[in-house]
Amino acid sequence: MGLDRNTVIGFVLIGLLLIGMFYFNSKDSLAFQAQQKKIADSLAALKPKPDPKTAVIDSLRKDSAVKQTAAGNFIRYMTGTANETVLENEVLRITFSNKGGQPVKAELKQFKLFNGSPLVLLNDPKGNKFSYAFNSSANTKTQTDDLYFDVAKPAAADGSQVVQFSIADSSGKKLIHEYKLRPNEYMLDLDVKLSGADKLLTNNVLDLVWQASAPQAEKDIKYERQQTHICYLANESFDFEYLGSGSEKKFEKPVSWLSLKQQFFLTGLAAKNKFQSADVSWKVPADSIPVVTALTANCRMSVANGSEVDIPMQMYFGPSDYNVLKKYDNQMHNIVPYGTGMFAFVKYINRHFLLPVWDFLRKNISSYGIIILLLTLFIRLLTSPILYKSYVSGAKMKALKPELDELKAKHGDDKQAYSMDQMKLWKSAGVSPLGGCLPALLQIPIFMSLYYFFQSNISLRGQAFLWAKDLAAYDSIATLPFNIPFYGSHVSLFTLTAVATSLLISIYSMSNMQGNDNPMMKYMPYIFPVLLLGVFNNLPSALTWYYTISNTITLILQVVIQKYIINHDKLRAQIEENKKRPVKTGWADKLQTMQETNKKVQEMKNRTNTNKKK
Repeated sequence: MGLDRNTVIGFVLIGLLLIGMFYFNSKDSLAFQAQQKKIADSLAALKPKPDPKTAVIDSLRKDSAVKQTAAGNFIRYMTGTANETVLENEVLRITFSNKGGQPVKAELKQFKLFNGSPLVLLNDPKGNKFSYAFNSSANTKTQTDDLYFDVAKPAAADGSQVVQFSIADSSGKKLIHEYKLRPNEYMLDLDVKLSGADKLLTNNVLDLVWQASAPQAEKDIKYERQQTHICYLANESFDFEYLGSGSEKKFEKPVSWLSLKQQFFLTGLAAKNKFQSADVSWKVPADSIPVVTALTANCRMSVANGSEVDIPMQMYFGPSDYNVLKKYDNQMHNIVPYGTGMFAFVKYINRHFLLPVWDFLRKNISSYGIIILLLTLFIRLLTSPILYKSYVSGAKMKALKPELDELKAKHGDDKQAYSMDQMKLWKSAGVSPLGGCLPALLQIPIFMSLYYFFQSNISLRGQAFLWAKDLAAYDSIATLPFNIPFYGSHVSLFTLTAVATSLLISIYSMSNMQGNDNPMMKYMPYIFPVLLLGVFNNLPSALTWYYTISNTITLILQVVIQKYIINHDKLRAQIEENKKRPVKTGWADKLQTMQETNKKVQEMKNRTNTNKKK
């Protein structure tokens, strides 16, 4: 039964009425809410606004109240005035604060920042800490860096400077931090002495927090971070972590020392009785912040039973100098990266050969650029016999080029047959196919040792030569208004000279090769130097200056040896004489045997495939 017209009209009118009612009610509601908000805002404006400073003060008061409660029997040390005490010798000036009884600044007196300012480690009060928790009363613990210690400076008989920070309660429990700085030392001795240790510590365990931040010391903070490591001696084995390899490291076995090593400086903490375990984390801030990285170490130490306990430790604030670190006899000298990874073995060349020669030269010559020149000449003199053998081998190959060309024409596309006849020719002429490769391979350790040596030697830092203001950093003759990927925004002239001399060596070597049939070989002399351009541009100018000298000497030696020392007619006669002698077995013979075997195997495969097709 359908609806009549009047009914439909009625439903429509009711619907329109409801919609209108909802609309006007919503509008009135919004107007009412706006009016209420206006009234509330007016009332709020009449109320006094809270002072942000007051809110901070209230927060500090609450925090202070919590800490005062935790201080327990040591509550009188919760308030005081932060005062500084200084220990100083010929190389180091350390500033201590009585709040926490800890070092807050360490100035290396013989070094400066890249901009000429004093080089101060631990100069960030928020990023540096030496603190541990102890039982301040029966049910509470407090941190030492929350307390103001009493200060005393007892005299030392050996010329050292000593400062003591102490706190004590009425029952005789006492904590002492005694620091001793010896003459001409970067290592600071620290003895933590506890009276009533069985009450101050739970289960004879000291939970120590050590924080250290590394301020930017070099002009290129990106490169400085690449050279910065978290170093440690764990379970009597030295190792390190790159900043980019992770953000934390856990040690379940004993740790002798931890260190934050920058490019040329380091801050370290050592425990003579070792940390039983440790958790280390680090944070790398943005490039705009002049901090290389910030380290936090939570260390756990087991202390001896008894009431009177002495916990010997050491702190190091100084250069990453092999000669300085070696004398401490705790493996810290391994921190200096004179060889790492697959080239770790070259550190022995650097330590026992290059470094003594370097130290001898710099004691007698003031210009470090000239020292690098003389060191390069010395090394080239030692390696010249190897280089000579390589060039003689190349000359022999070149003398055989006409006969090799005939073999190529004879065999055409049969490369295997050509290779076998080539080996026979080499063997009969007394030419070793490895004669030119082995001498070059023997020079790689020396090349890599110098690569690490010039990046890690702190004595180069701040030394100027020609247009380079600092041989430990890249030289720059111009700054580009834009950044080129893989190159940078500066122009290093030593990089350009190193690349140019490398290019000349490649072109000259290619012109003396026995053949250039491989199309890729025609472009290799140009590809490799272009790659070096990007790699070298941010390297220390000492390294690019060395490559420039080394390449120049190599090029001169190549020309002199091949043009004036090697008698090519005599060499050719010797080759002809060798062909008449009985052939001795060697690498060429073994290689030829392998090729013949491979050829037979290949022929058998071809026959098998042919039979299958039939």
